[in-house]
Amino acid sequence: MKLIKKDIFGRSLFLKKWIIRLIGGFFYRRFKGINNLQISGSGEIKNLPDKNVLFISNHQTYFADAAAIIHVLNASLKGIEDSIKNIFYLWRPKLNLYYIAAKETMSKGFLPRVLAYSGAIPIERTWRENGKNLKRDVNANDISRIDAALADGWVITFPQGTTTPWRPVRKGTAHIIMKNKPIVVPIVIDGFRRSFDKKGLLIKKRGITQSMEIKPALKINYKKDSIDDIVEKIERSIEQHHSYL
Repeated sequence: MKLIKKDIFGRSLFLKKWIIRLIGGFFYRRFKGINNLQISGSGEIKNLPDKNVLFISNHQTYFADAAAIIHVLNASLKGIEDSIKNIFYLWRPKLNLYYIAAKETMSKGFLPRVLAYSGAIPIERTWRENGKNLKRDVNANDISRIDAALADGWVITFPQGTTTPWRPVRKGTAHIIMKNKPIVVPIVIDGFRRSFDKKGLLIKKRGITQSMEIKPALKINYKKDSIDDIVEKIERSIEQHHSYL
């Protein structure tokens, strides 16, 4: 009998739970109080299966985006629809909830390392590192970790891989979808870039109305849709397709 229960990446579930509670408390007033997060479409979250669900979202800050989504998903699972009005939903958070993040981002400094313990899947970006463009092969271990996380629970990803708007969706996300065939739930966020600094930790402006729209699951025909088809569906669903310009 194991005395210390761990998640699939070897993190203590007890410690992970407390980090989610503490980090969730740190961010809570940034979404409800200092600023105001308006949520729509979260009612269907509680009807999703416990595993193999992929949430895809546009990206505006390094950390606040994922923190807000984690808040909304946990609130929805406790029956709180389109709101985060009672933070006690984090007392028993969903522990098989993970998010994909750049390895270089999650390894810079003490706080990012603590945040990573809450459920990060750090991956090596194949096109950019430390502010410089590069080109390298996909790390097979990164793909294996994402596959394992989907098999275990829910995964949040930001398929553009950058906080810069209108950048193309990386094809790697489409390959992960094609391979694992998860339920793919699009999320569109706004107001985070105006509220916070680039990291999403410091408050840049108060009184901002932030928004989060959770859309119906993507309809993907795995027999007919190509990788490019899936990429376009992702871009349109998170409102980052060129047609939105």
